[in-house]
Amino acid sequence: MSRPQRIEFENAYYHVMNRGAGRCDIFHDVLDREQFLSIVYDAHKQFGIEIHAYCLMDNHYHLLIKTPRANLGRAMRHINGVYTQRYNRKNNTDGPLFRGRYKAIVVDSDAYLLHLSKYIHLNPLSAKLVEVLEEYSWSSYNAYIGKSIPPNWLNQSEIYDQVTSFSNKAEHYRLFMSDLEVNESLIEFYSKQRLSPVLGDDLFISKLDLHNFSEENPRQDRLSKSPTIMAIVTETAIEFGKSIDALLSLQKGRGRKNMPRKVAMYIAQKFGDYRLKEIAVVFGLSHYGGVAHAVSCVVDALKLDENLLGKINAITNRLGL
Repeated sequence: MSRPQRIEFENAYYHVMNRGAGRCDIFHDVLDREQFLSIVYDAHKQFGIEIHAYCLMDNHYHLLIKTPRANLGRAMRHINGVYTQRYNRKNNTDGPLFRGRYKAIVVDSDAYLLHLSKYIHLNPLSAKLVEVLEEYSWSSYNAYIGKSIPPNWLNQSEIYDQVTSFSNKAEHYRLFMSDLEVNESLIEFYSKQRLSPVLGDDLFISKLDLHNFSEENPRQDRLSKSPTIMAIVTETAIEFGKSIDALLSLQKGRGRKNMPRKVAMYIAQKFGDYRLKEIAVVFGLSHYGGVAHAVSCVVDALKLDENLLGKINAITNRLGL
């Protein structure tokens, strides 16, 4: 059965949300929250997404994202997938962490970007977790009012520019937030039982040409448009100056670090939309756990190696991914 397709286009803005399965907590301590934000940073580096605001609650999160490359799906698969893997490993659990697909609402940034940031930042106060917003550490609010140093991946300029054209933007944002009333249109929009995929007026919606996004392509159709795993292996071998056999052969023994092989698996899973079992077959692995481990190794390596990110971008660009 087809599902509604994500509306993706260059420079789109989204309010992205996801909640724990059964409304269970997805963040239990500081380490969980730091881990999630670290993965958001990874997605920013790998997929070029911009983070304009965020708020981590106990059992759900809010992200205000811009996608210069029209790749929300890939970025969110990375964020939700990697966090789930690390959460399960940390807590010795298994299975899905989130209730299902994330919810992504396309936003008319000219009309709602500033007001949506208020809606997101007010979550801890609305949930009565704190008495004043400054007491809550796990949102971008304190960075916006100048109380904490913003992470280098937080893009504040566009929201600031909608508050004021003058200097001392942090103080102007604090004054804007001091009025706790939320835009009436936002209240009406989010109070509906079934949320629309678009936050904007009729003119904005008409410009999106939504009939082009009516159904999500079945997975088999998406794979028919993706390069084969062997094509990914070939381009990865070329980029690293290795033979194809070197990437496909399983090297055993302590100290064996075949990063090009791991990168090929990573690209096949993260960009090619191939299942772990499908990748395992091509690479001669008896269990898909080896693929998951390889992907995790690449994710960790990308935190320390900007050159590796450049190689992956070069490969995916040549493959049209």
